[in-house]
Amino acid sequence: MRTTFGSATVRLYRLVDHAGGGGMAETLLYGPLDEALALAAGFPEEIQGELFLATDNDVVAYLDLMAE
Repeated sequence: MRTTFGSATVRLYRLVDHAGGGGMAETLLYGPLDEALALAAGFPEEIQGELFLATDNDVVAYLDLMAE
């Protein structure tokens, strides 16, 4: 993910069954990055693996971002 800041607007979404090549994207939040990260952290790890953050110009898996 490119450099960003805590109040940057992001989309937090859950991509169900992304490993199987299908599924649907469920938007959980359009809002500040700080709020999206706090919301994502509250989910169980198996759901965190299905979470993605999108900015205007990038998308990153939540767990990949947390590993950095």
